[in-house]
Amino acid sequence: MKHRWAALAFAVLALSALMPRVTAAQGAAQPARERDAGIGLGQNYPNPFNPETRIPFSVGFSGEPPACTDPARLYRVSLRVYNLLAQLVAIPVLQGGADGVEGGQRIENLRLPCREYTAYWDGKYMGTQREVASGIYLYRLEVDGKAVVRKMIVMK
Repeated sequence: MKHRWAALAFAVLALSALMPRVTAAQGAAQPARERDAGIGLGQNYPNPFNPETRIPFSVGFSGEPPACTDPARLYRVSLRVYNLLAQLVAIPVLQGGADGVEGGQRIENLRLPCREYTAYWDGKYMGTQREVASGIYLYRLEVDGKAVVRKMIVMK
């Protein structure tokens, strides 16, 4: 049992070393490298959560203050949830909808215009009605090949 905890602790440390450093709190400004890349990924709320959560994100914004760089451009966007073993757990759906993009679509290679969005995840494994186990999960937003990762906690 002791070895399993040591292995888990090592995995968490290894994954955190690969993740971008995030010191901004929810609602605070995004780190400069994310804004310059046109990617904004907020902290999910509530966090920790049970059984569902929402994930705020934006595409196409940069500069100080953040402004839409090219309103006519469409960005290829994917959002995925992984467990600490880097296994795909779920693909959240777009909440609401706007600018000709329908809500309820899985956020997988969606073409989205410059805007702020909210994703919704029901806390279930992809393609099943089974709720995920308590623990730490990673969510990864990819916009035109550039990615940002954050972590969230499921607590039962």
